[in-house]
Amino acid sequence: MTITLDLQPEIERGLLAQAQLHGLSLQDYVLEIVKREVQTPEAMNASLAGKDRTSPAANLVELCEPLRGLLNDNEIDVLFSRNPSTGRPIDLS
Repeated sequence: MTITLDLQPEIERGLLAQAQLHGLSLQDYVLEIVKREVQTPEAMNASLAGKDRTSPAANLVELCEPLRGLLNDNEIDVLFSRNPSTGRPIDLS
């Protein structure tokens, strides 16, 4: 099957840059993206049944890679800091 896509120039440049990083032609890179995104019903059922344990991310670090650099250390400290309150009194009698 042949599909024609009309891409905006900035999207085309981005895809071309990614294709070059992976050492692929633009056509081959787009084909790889499509293959990765499409699952047959059999593959989906096998995955749900636990027969296919492959995952796109091998570990948590790889899974979070797209988020790296979005926040600086101070922003992370603010978001994940503990509440400085001393709590509330509890009556244990």
